[in-house]
Amino acid sequence: MSETIQNFRPSARSRPMRIALAATLVLSAAALSGCGTKPDRNATGSIPDDYRTRHPIVLTEDAQTLDIPIATGDRALTTGVRDNIRGFASDHAAKSRSAVQIMLPRGSANAATADHMRKEIRATLIAAGVKRDMLIETAYDAAAYGPNAPIRLAFFAITAKAGPCGEWPEDLVENTMENKNYHNFGCATQANLAAQIANPMDLVQPRGMSAIDAEQRNVVIQDYRKNGQPDF
Repeated sequence: MSETIQNFRPSARSRPMRIALAATLVLSAAALSGCGTKPDRNATGSIPDDYRTRHPIVLTEDAQTLDIPIATGDRALTTGVRDNIRGFASDHAAKSRSAVQIMLPRGSANAATADHMRKEIRATLIAAGVKRDMLIETAYDAAAYGPNAPIRLAFFAITAKAGPCGEWPEDLVENTMENKNYHNFGCATQANLAAQIANPMDLVQPRGMSAIDAEQRNVVIQDYRKNGQPDF
């Protein structure tokens, strides 16, 4: 019996049947695997895009400006305008070490009044902490601004920005049907977040830790020892 089994060889007729069976199994496995990995175009987990990548917050140099309206009959700055100028000087101290430009209108009906008011503007900036040698006076053609062209204060600083927003380069309906974010999605959120960042360098590197207030720490420890953990 053992010799019969060892000497057994499949007949020529059985070989095509085995090849056909193997081919059928291979095709079936491929079909099943294709069904198992077919992406679901309606599943939220298959969204390939990210609004933070499409509308990144970047650091760029940008002009910080303040327009001071000047009426033809003005002879002095109002209290509110002086407060605005002091706020502008405070922003300059926090954000920049560049020069502050005082741009005077030229060719407008209030040009003479603006030239008179610049002295008070300079004095307000210096009193608010801007150094005298950091003030630069320039002029601009104000013919297109009418009789009440403003005096513009400006300095350059590193600013966090995102956008521009409001761009619609693709069909919104088609993207929605494919369950993808439309192009403008998230742009306003990124732009608002960038505008709220007080120090743009926080996006690059964390600030150093401040010194420990040992006295306040001792007060907290003594209170904990006396009263135990507070209930929140």
